[in-house]
Amino acid sequence: MAPALELDGLERRYGDRVALSGVTVRLEPGRTLAVFGANGAGKTTLLRVLAGLLRPHAGTARVMGCELPGETWKVRGRIGYLGHDPLLYRQLTGRENLTYQSRLYDLEPERVEEALAAVGLERRANEPVRDLSKGMVQRLAAARATLHDPDLLLLDEPRANLDPAAADRLEPLIGRDSGRARVLVTHDVDGGLAEADLAVGLRGGRQAFALPAGELDGARARGLYS
Repeated sequence: MAPALELDGLERRYGDRVALSGVTVRLEPGRTLAVFGANGAGKTTLLRVLAGLLRPHAGTARVMGCELPGETWKVRGRIGYLGHDPLLYRQLTGRENLTYQSRLYDLEPERVEEALAAVGLERRANEPVRDLSKGMVQRLAAARATLHDPDLLLLDEPRANLDPAAADRLEPLIGRDSGRARVLVTHDVDGGLAEADLAVGLRGGRQAFALPAGELDGARARGLYS
């Protein structure tokens, strides 16, 4: 089985500004990579490259054996992306949003109801997204990201706006026990290390470290934010 992802010298620029440089890591299926770094370090750019939303400018990036960007079309349906933007239509209801998403992947209607139940939004499913709380929107976004049962999850602060009960509810979908490979961007160093197998640190877009999570001193990771 191919690794969930393989990066070798990955580079991405915005004009003359280097957003990512020298990122090299290999993640096996079902494992979790935690990505640490201060604001502007390149974490979200990394996720967007892996999602096929941005093209790398140098180095290589493979997701589940497929090289990006040339073979992005082969893996897009196997990736779930949960970022700061929930990627939901605010004027549509939660059910309508998931129904639209399900049609993109040719899923049965029952899958929408299962996803709503999984995030505890059955009773609010017919309300426009604009009328939901931030926590409910985050839960609905998690349902959208996992609706098609992806093999790889790209998660950018996935528990933002969630109370402890809501975060626990989402664990079977986006947590370590989901069985999916995950790339987890988080400012919570201790929490991220506890649920990761590997850890990458970014500083100014450059890779500061790439280590097994169990070998990384939390103080070193926290130093990226100083």
